[in-house]
Amino acid sequence: MTFVEILEKGGITILPLLFLSILALGTILERLFFWLIFLIRERGILEKILETAVKDWDLVKETTRKYRNHPLGNFLYAPLRLNDPDPEVFHLALESAADDELALMRKGDKVLEAVIALAPLLGLLGTVLGLINALSPIQTIGDLGSAAMSAVTLGISESLISTAVGLVIAIISLAFYRVFQGFWFNQVRIFRKAGSELEVIYRIRWFEMEEESPVNLALNPENNY
Repeated sequence: MTFVEILEKGGITILPLLFLSILALGTILERLFFWLIFLIRERGILEKILETAVKDWDLVKETTRKYRNHPLGNFLYAPLRLNDPDPEVFHLALESAADDELALMRKGDKVLEAVIALAPLLGLLGTVLGLINALSPIQTIGDLGSAAMSAVTLGISESLISTAVGLVIAIISLAFYRVFQGFWFNQVRIFRKAGSELEVIYRIRWFEMEEESPVNLALNPENNY
């Protein structure tokens, strides 16, 4: 059966199903492109930022700023915009940035969820309406043996097209939805690990600065006045 035949025989719900299929396809392609670019750049960005943080903390802010167009880079840059914050404030800034970036990375999920829910229902509705139209010529038991039954049988087979189309759309959308969910859950783990490593490096630096402060005051007592 060709695409044109499906449109002709699919019933009144085939056009809404076609719209849902276009919507799902556009969302899937956009998300695939996003995750492809994201995953290709992620490892290099993470290694560069953490390596710079270990070797020279004074350069890490400038280095991270270069990767602000990437969700991971923007996440790690959030606490670095602050001027020598308390470690707890640093931690809160990381958490807030992680929530924002991870939420943005789920863009398109609601669209796929709606398609997964609506496509089978629209397909079932089309089948029910098609069955009603196909069985309407049968008025009495005697009509069951008439020549009209061939047309009824044809109408029943055509009415099932919308259900098949709806299921295909929902199954494909669900498959990609699960793939994107897997990518997202993996990013939750990576964001936590990256944030924790950066926070540990900052806390070590913070405590070193705290230890140096009394020494500086002792060496320069005039600073106390």
